Amino acid sequence: MIVAINPKREEWEALLKRPTMELETIEAIVKPVMEAVKADGDQALIDFTKKFDGVEITNFEVSSAEIDAAIGLVPEELKAAIRIAKQNIETFHAAQKGEVLKVETMPGVNCYRKSVAIEKVGLYIPGGTAPLFSTVLMLAVPAKIAGCKEIVLCTPPDKNGNVNPAILFTAQLVGVTKIYKVGGAQAIAALTFGTATIPKVNKIFGPGNQFVTAAKQLSIKYGLAIDMPAGPSEVAVYADETAIPAFVAADLLSQAEHGADSQVVLVASSEEIVSAVQQEVQTQLLALPRADLAFKALKNSVSIVLENRAQAIDLLNEYGAEHLILCVEKPWEVADQIINAGSVFIGNYTPESAGDYASGTNHTLPTNGYAKMYSGVSLDSYVKKITYQEITKEGLKNLGPVVEIMAEAELLEAHKNAVTLRLKSLNNV
Repeated sequence: MIVAINPKREEWEALLKRPTMELETIEAIVKPVMEAVKADGDQALIDFTKKFDGVEITNFEVSSAEIDAAIGLVPEELKAAIRIAKQNIETFHAAQKGEVLKVETMPGVNCYRKSVAIEKVGLYIPGGTAPLFSTVLMLAVPAKIAGCKEIVLCTPPDKNGNVNPAILFTAQLVGVTKIYKVGGAQAIAALTFGTATIPKVNKIFGPGNQFVTAAKQLSIKYGLAIDMPAGPSEVAVYADETAIPAFVAADLLSQAEHGADSQVVLVASSEEIVSAVQQEVQTQLLALPRADLAFKALKNSVSIVLENRAQAIDLLNEYGAEHLILCVEKPWEVADQIINAGSVFIGNYTPESAGDYASGTNHTLPTNGYAKMYSGVSLDSYVKKITYQEITKEGLKNLGPVVEIMAEAELLEAHKNAVTLRLKSLNNV
């Protein structure tokens, strides 16, 4: 990791640059995939799956027999852990339900707002080097709570054309409607346009690599909605003398092992803390099965010493981390000043891994600085907010003249007339 000591503000942008390709470059690669699937449907999926995943699949839908067989392959201990995580995620997301909002803005004028589920949602579950069955929980649990009628899941097959058993177990546990063995940008394209096999959805959810993220962003241009741009994983840790170096190192490595394009950032109050954490990183790295991936990610990463706490907070807000861990004295004082982060982890005993799996919060979070304008996935992500209004005769008498004056000022006579006719009818009664 690069080490920077009290860097000037104008140096922050270069230090914190993510290891990602330019969006235009990625879109140039992804767009032909999208267009091919739009034109050729399932045949394009067959061709791209063979090309990118190295396996020939002609029937993408996972059968009930495959699901039953997979369930038998998942250890009981893991099933129990998944069920506990599901319960915690359900508890947190169910609490986000809101009652119908009703407000009488003036006598006789009643305004309402209620949440209505998005009918068809598509979930993308990364397979790649780490089959993320935990993401099935994070995406499908709130979809079920919201009341989405169709929950369609796409995930890449392995070299044998199979889906990881834990993904299938979790998908059936949470009530996914359909599961398809297709990954990458071609899966996003299938959910965007629909094929003979895979249905078109209204909104696409889920993290992925840079190509999946670019495909999701392109799907917006074709009329779909997405949860957020959620690409390669990242974490920032803010540590002072109260931090435990071994814990900080473990958190950095937990994100670094996601892949070579992940990024970890350490912001520390002294050089001594950086040194202690780096020693722990080297020790722990040697014991990791995915050490090679973590090592590559660490090359994209940086340790920054900022002795001034206010400056450190400014830098963290400028970075807008997907995951932000605060291992500092009085962490809530810092947390209250954080305005840009996907999810914040408070104190030495709150590992980022807890949020990734089972604490209850959602791990599908904005990356690449998008935390400045996007929220992570929540129950709200799966609903539309529809407003209603009901005006009584008394209410129209109160409100009508206001609308008439405003409509006339905008030279919209028909708008005014829609009120005037009603007011005249009331006056004639």
